[in-house]
Amino acid sequence: MKIKTQHIFHIIFSAACILSVTNCASNKPDPNRKLIWNDEFNTKGLPDSSKWNYDVGGHGFGNEESQFYTKDRLENARVENGNLVIEARKENWEQSKYTSARLLTRGKFSFQYGTVEVRAKLPKGRGTWPAIWMMSENMKKWPDDGELDIMEHVGYNQGYIHASVHTKKYNHIQGTQKTDTILVKDASEKFHVYKADWTPEKIDVYVDDKKYFTYINKEKNNEAWPFDRPYYIILNLAVGGFWGGKEGIDDSIFPQKYYIDYVRVYQNK
Repeated sequence: MKIKTQHIFHIIFSAACILSVTNCASNKPDPNRKLIWNDEFNTKGLPDSSKWNYDVGGHGFGNEESQFYTKDRLENARVENGNLVIEARKENWEQSKYTSARLLTRGKFSFQYGTVEVRAKLPKGRGTWPAIWMMSENMKKWPDDGELDIMEHVGYNQGYIHASVHTKKYNHIQGTQKTDTILVKDASEKFHVYKADWTPEKIDVYVDDKKYFTYINKEKNNEAWPFDRPYYIILNLAVGGFWGGKEGIDDSIFPQKYYIDYVRVYQNK
């Protein structure tokens, strides 16, 4: 049987979509919603500097982390094959034993209310701690100005995805943070969409459209609901830390890669 060239291409392209190697038609932005910001990571090289800044340093960022976050270093953050790749490496760097990257839109893009969608495949192994989260553009004091964790995953507890909010009244320092967990068994083998829908009334967090965490603006005050101001987006891969390193770091797993297919922010309907 004679197969036309375009049919062969279609078969190859479809297989690539199934394997999540490339961006697919079904993964294009939703035309029925207003897209207000996005990065599809379809270039090559360093992340788009018009969209992303870096946090740089190795002082643990308040979480006793073990990595040094670098800037403009392809080994730790690069765009290739339609994905942003954040890579944690076992190497000595500025008095740290590991390197990684933390990208953020602070100073480039922030928004107040909307839906954030991030399609990602997570690293695995004891000591890894990838996250998708948000903080106040004009952060003066944590946790008074709030933090929204859309996705956190600690490698010693494979497949358990966490969503949380931190405020002055509810935070992990006091053990009062509002949080919930969902099991995603193949989080490190396949891409999933991590989403937060943020309105003045509540925040809902999803994995692949399955809602598993809701925080409602019941008390209507700043101590419980600081989510009434512009926030920016953060993507990072930590190594160790008070949570990620709770059961130690397995040095045999490195390097570990955190793949992000896209980040999209839609206006609320």
